[in-house]
Amino acid sequence: MSRLTLRLPETLHQQLSCQASQEGVSLNQYIVYALTRQVSQNYVVEPVSAKAVEQQNVSFQKLISDLGQTTSQDMKLALDTRENVDPESELSPESITKLRQKIAEKV
Repeated sequence: MSRLTLRLPETLHQQLSCQASQEGVSLNQYIVYALTRQVSQNYVVEPVSAKAVEQQNVSFQKLISDLGQTTSQDMKLALDTRENVDPESELSPESITKLRQKIAEKV
């Protein structure tokens, strides 16, 4: 466990103390909880390498070339054969369900 000395404005210290008291936990526990919640809510975008982008572009261009003039049935078949990727762990099950519904409505 690490230790950190922190200087807080008096009003913030009072607010945190009050909220910790209302939750029935120590000030330390409340601050750790609040910081953990804040950090876990931040969404981090991971950069994609130039090589990966180029591979995606090549695959996309091949798909477009292969499709040419197609019927909607051919387009559905092509979409069904696309790569499936697991949802990001930060997404809630409700968000995933809503996104899948919106995608299904567009197809």
